[in-house]
Parts: sequence; structure tokens; C-alpha cells
Amino acid sequence: MAAGGVEEQRRRLGRLSALSVYRRAAGAGRLERRRRGPPLPAGGRRAKARPRRGGAGSGGPEPEAPLPPPPSAAAPPSRVERAEARPRRGAEPEAPPQPPPSAAAPLNRPERAKAPAGSPEAKRQGGPRPAGEGDDGGGGVVGLLRRLGRLEDSRQRAAELFRWLVAPVAPGEFLGRHWERAPLLVRRGDPSYYAGLFSTADFDAALRGGEVHFGTHLDVTSYAEGVRETHNPSGPALPAIVWDFYQNGCSLRLLSPQAFSPTVWHLLSILQEQFSSMAGANTYLTPPGTQGFAPHYDDIEAFVLQLEGKKHWRVYSPRTDAEVLPQFSSANLTQAELGEPVLETVLEAGDLLYFPRGFIHQGDCLPDAHSLHITVSSYQRNSWGDLLEKLLPAALQMALEEDVEYRQGLPMDYLGYMGVANSDAVDARRTAFMEKVQSLIKKLVNYAPIDAAVDQRAKSFLHDCLPPVLTQSEKAQSVYGFPARWQDGGPCDVDILITKDTEVRLLRHGVVRLCNEEAGVMLYYTTENSRVYHKEEPKFLEIDPEYTDSIEFLLSSYPNHVSVDTLPCETLEDKISLATLLFEKGILTTKKPLVQV
Repeated sequence: MAAGGVEEQRRRLGRLSALSVYRRAAGAGRLERRRRGPPLPAGGRRAKARPRRGGAGSGGPEPEAPLPPPPSAAAPPSRVERAEARPRRGAEPEAPPQPPPSAAAPLNRPERAKAPAGSPEAKRQGGPRPAGEGDDGGGGVVGLLRRLGRLEDSRQRAAELFRWLVAPVAPGEFLGRHWERAPLLVRRGDPSYYAGLFSTADFDAALRGGEVHFGTHLDVTSYAEGVRETHNPSGPALPAIVWDFYQNGCSLRLLSPQAFSPTVWHLLSILQEQFSSMAGANTYLTPPGTQGFAPHYDDIEAFVLQLEGKKHWRVYSPRTDAEVLPQFSSANLTQAELGEPVLETVLEAGDLLYFPRGFIHQGDCLPDAHSLHITVSSYQRNSWGDLLEKLLPAALQMALEEDVEYRQGLPMDYLGYMGVANSDAVDARRTAFMEKVQSLIKKLVNYAPIDAAVDQRAKSFLHDCLPPVLTQSEKAQSVYGFPARWQDGGPCDVDILITKDTEVRLLRHGVVRLCNEEAGVMLYYTTENSRVYHKEEPKFLEIDPEYTDSIEFLLSSYPNHVSVDTLPCETLEDKISLATLLFEKGILTTKKPLVQV
């Protein structure tokens, strides 16, 4: 029954929906009415909160869930549609949306037609497939993750999962033609492609778990007649209230489903190593015939995975150069501000839509079907400019300390010929002043601690990271599977007996980062992070400088195991102590379980 019909029936019965109750209790003043306002002024910024990992779930790695894999279906030939930017025009009253300057050579505007039989797009399904595809291990996403777990190198796992994400488009083609440049639409014709990742049943189970709260983990939204509203009550998101909102035409956005879904957590924990940047997600459940959000652009690279039902999407190019790859998300926009879409389509289950940050988008449900999709995101504040924000102040500080030229005084009379009021003046002193500034800026690169600045970004990234999900074999070979227990009136199998012959390796290549800081040498790691975004403080060990060679040796040896005796420490005691410490933190695993049970 349509949402309006349900509301009318309730009025006849003298009952109120959750939405009606909320409107009465909150009043117009308390509703978060997000009217689609004018575009940002030049140079304007609106900060948007980073994706949160809210909700249930303990921190630290745990083994992959032994869920039964869903059945898989053979996919018909894939269809790929690309949206390339149009040639730029000058400023006109009704000019079409403007493309980013880095876009690839323009193609014809995408049409909503299938790829012709025999075309490269249709044939691409027969190309290379993700590792393990077609092997045993089950179908769907759970089976895929299980097969990826057989790969020894975590970097290879990440690369193969990314290949699966954009398939049948080759990763190299995607990165060269679409990444940060233009949208990509992949029609797979395979409703089971994402089977087991997340479903409406998983959504309902999260609500019934009792850990979902309005605002923190769940947003109830609507968008009608140019008005975007959020209808969040306070307190826990109980199923009876949430589903009543949905039944009355409200969309549901579950923030950070990785906190509630082991499968989403597993997928993102692998992808983050591919991106070297936080991988986040939100899920969106929209009733038939409704729209939950106003047109806007985001500050992340977005991969929209259609899980159930279907949804009508429109994507628009950035309108100005300032909106190409923006640092911050936009406010809500009006339809009049958008122009013509560069891509318009209906996503069905198994399809993928990618668009770069800065591309305006809006999605609405058709009258005959609901929609459930998950948006996987990355690359928030991960630009060259963000690196330079850390690097340039440090470079200037070092230059001031080491180079007297940066400490010499400015000319006594410089205020008389510099400044905006003198910008048009022809004066040899102005020329000399400008040349001096340019020279100092150019020389500044010699003092730039580039590697140290990169390490600081890596430190922040490791704090953002989800903890790794361990396979059953990894758990058995790590401290998380160590069989210490209470038995027969006392502790049993407590001692971690690592010897010089014990063979060890890092749990993942990206699990640690060495940073040389003022306080000493720090080893940051992810194994004790939480599934809830920044619930824990950054995890690190302060290590003696003589241990840095051993850490670098472990990094360079990965994914191979090395015996403890080969660690470049001065004494055997140091080697065993370091290996034991890293094992206890979950950073190292052994080739064989230390204790056979």
C-alpha cells in the first residue's frame, strides 16, 4: 500500500503514525528543515562530519564469520556505461554543467541502452576474474571473502577485491579514465552479485539488536517539494518506530553498517589497504515512490552498490572549477541550479555506480519497488593539498631554525610600496621584493620533511582504520587463537613460548607504521582499533631505536615468514622479547600454532 494510503487509513481509524507524532511533538521549530539553498559563495566552505563508525561491536580483530554462502547465479554479459565530461563552455545564463579539467577525452553522452552484443563492454565479462572466482568456497560476497583469505599477501587481497568491485572494467582502465574524473555505470544483470553483503533482513537484525540509536547510527529523512527534513526522535531506534517511519514514506540511512555487519566490516577492512585511505560506508533504504535526500555533492569518492530493488539516479558535472574535487561537501541544492545530468539511469540489484567527489547527484525510488543500496566511500581529505597543509609549516619551521636568510628582517620601507594599494605601481623595489619572496619559497623545498609528513598522514590513517578480520587459520596462529584458558582449577597454556626458531610474519602489510617523533620512535598499529570510528585512541608502542631495523626487516620480508633468530637485534634475548611483544599485540603471527590443542 502506498504511504499516502496508509496515512489516510490511520486517520480514519483515529491513529497517528510515528512521523505524525514526531511532527506534533517537535514542532516546526525543531524539525531539521534542510531547504535547498543557494550555491556556496566563491571560496566558501561547509564542513561535513566524517563518516562515523557508530554502534555495536567490540574492537580488535576476530575471525571471519562462518556464515553459509548464498547461492550464486551465472551472470549474463555485463553492460558498462560511462559518463564523460562535455567540452567546456564560457559563462552563459543557461550553460550546461562544466566538467573537471582533468577529464579524459570526451565521448558521446551516455545513453540508457544496453551494450551491443559483441562489443568490448559486453565481451569484457570473459576477461580476468578476481582470484579464486570459480573455486570452491561458496558464492556471493561471503564466499568471495573466504577465497580472498587464501591469498597470503594482504596487498593482493586488496587488489583482487578492488578488481571485483569495478568488474568487468579493468582496474587500470578505471583508474585511468574514471577515478577523480568521470562517473562510471556498470550494469551486471546479476542480482546475486552482492549477495550476502547486506540486506533488509540484516537491517532489521541490527535494529533488533538494540544498539542502534537515532542520530548516532540512524537517520530518518524525507525530501519533498524542495524541502529536505530529518525526523530523528531521541533514544534507541526500535523496530516498531523505525518501520512505521518507513511505511509512511521516510528513507532510512544506517551510518557505518560495519559496526553491525561482520561482512561489511570484512569488505572495508580489505579495501582500506587498497586505497591507503579510510574506507567507510552507509546504507540507504528508501520506500517506493519517494526520495530521501536533496541534490548535493560530497567530499568522497563514492561507489554505489545496488543491493535490492532499484533506484533512479541523476548525476551532474561540477558547475565550476571550485567544485572539482572539493574539500568539503555542498549544502542542499535546488533543481534549478543543476542543469542537465551527464548520466541518468535506473540501478538494479548487482549494478554499480561510481562518481567522484564534486559530482552532484540525487536518487529517487520508482513507484513499483523499494531500494536498498550501500555507498562505499574513500579519499576524504586525502589530496596533495592536505599533505602540504602538514608539510609546509614544518618546512618553514626547519628553515627558520637552519637558515639565517629566513630570519633576516624585512626592508624598513616595504609598507610604502607593497600591499594591494600599491599593486599597480611600477617600482623596482616591488620587483625585488617579489623576487625575494619567490626565492625563499623555492628554497623552502630543501627543508621540507616530506617523509616525516607522509608518516604523520599514515599515522592518522592507521587511527581511522578498521581492525583486520582474521581467517580461521590466522586466528589459530595469532594471540587471538592462543588456547590460554581456565581448566582443572587453574590457568592452562598461558606461556607464550617463542624461541629463536619460531617463524613469524606481520599479520597484514599495512598493520603497522614506524614514526620518528620528538618523543621517540613510535610503532602505530591497527589490531586493537574499534569497529566504531575513533572509539579508541591511536594505538602505538614506543620502541627502542635499535629495534627499527627489525621492524623494517619484517615489513620488507612480508608475506614470507622469517625465523626470530634472523631479526637484526643485538642479542637473542632482544629478538625474542621484540617478537613476543609484537605477537601479544596481534601484530605478528606464527607459521604454526605455538600450542597444539
